Amino acid sequence: MNWLIHDYRESDLAAVVHLIDTTAELGQESVFSLAECIGALTSRQPAVVAVHQGVPIGAALACVAGERAWVMRIAIASAWRGRGLASALLVELERRLLAARVGRIAYVLPEEDLFGEGLINAGYTRRPAVAYFEKVEPLHGPAANLLEDLGGRFLPAALWGKVAGMEAEKDLIERRVVLPLAEPERAARHGVRPPRAIALFGPPGTGKTTFARGIASRLGWPFVELLPSRLADEGNLAAALRSAFARIAELERVLVFIDEVEEIAPVRGEPAQPGGMHGVTNELLKLIPGFREGDERLLVCATNSIRSLDPAFLRPGRFDYLIPIGTPDKEARAAIWSRYTHGRADIDVAVLVAASDLFTPADIEHAARIAAQAAFERDLAERDLPDQGGVPGASTEDYLEAIAQCRPTVTPALIEQFHADITAHARF
Repeated sequence: MNWLIHDYRESDLAAVVHLIDTTAELGQESVFSLAECIGALTSRQPAVVAVHQGVPIGAALACVAGERAWVMRIAIASAWRGRGLASALLVELERRLLAARVGRIAYVLPEEDLFGEGLINAGYTRRPAVAYFEKVEPLHGPAANLLEDLGGRFLPAALWGKVAGMEAEKDLIERRVVLPLAEPERAARHGVRPPRAIALFGPPGTGKTTFARGIASRLGWPFVELLPSRLADEGNLAAALRSAFARIAELERVLVFIDEVEEIAPVRGEPAQPGGMHGVTNELLKLIPGFREGDERLLVCATNSIRSLDPAFLRPGRFDYLIPIGTPDKEARAAIWSRYTHGRADIDVAVLVAASDLFTPADIEHAARIAAQAAFERDLAERDLPDQGGVPGASTEDYLEAIAQCRPTVTPALIEQFHADITAHARF
């Protein structure tokens, strides 16, 4: 990303008007006229501007009417088209609109505009009128307060698309989980019952939380994470679970995520020990069937050790799928490294892939951060020297040194255990 996005300022007016005026013939039209856009800008309607080296290169503006907002224009300088700037501007504009308690966000295009496909990817739905794209942002009033009390939130619409690598796992989750929930009527015609609860298992750092967040983003459902440690702080973990699920039941649609679920659903010993987890596991087992009764609910549990979970917790009547999330293979590591190296041609991604065997996505992110920090510090140390004309940013050598400093989260022993768990437990 080579730009910064800020709220519209009065000093941006001339540059934004120029962008709107000069991009109208480039597939960036709108049903709103230039005069209406200027009126919205001067009346301080929500708008954001992207700048590169101090020069405005893109803008997005809206007008608010009650609980509905209309995206009036997204204008991108021709040299910056196709780089993800339109999506970035839309996300930032949506954040301002949500903060203003907008319930629906709409974008009306004069015909089959080039932005249409991008709007659908961003979570908008085409309505049967002109080319009318509308995005519903539910949960206002009491429901919004309830979601806030639960610590829940709506996640950016683009998260699923940003899941780099792990294509096999992503494709499986898309087919088994996302599509039946997103297309329930079509699924019903084929006798497919959308899942209500799934478990993701695998070594730490492999992206189980990222997948859970991505599913919520892809569906456009609010994301509520229940933290066992936070629930335990209320004193009675079983009662806290019961209370949380009772409040969640008031939400029309929701994805509930429980990480490290083995903390509250471990294998139960016999006989039950006073003050142990036996009662907590029993409580969760009783709560899941009630949760499953909702049509637009999904429980996603994640664990590093599926063999530590109580067998009754994992049976098909409670969990539809038990999906393994392993370390990325060569192709996945290449995709992840390409993301963090921004596709630079001077970086030897193949060398980084070979040097990072067994690295999880989290390990790769950490190594990339170390390399970026090294490049930043070198740039500071050399800022008074003559410009050598090199490419800014970390080099292949910086990344290799960072990889050498990192200790992989996953060991060969953990991989062996994971493969055994796939054979014994996976269900998809």
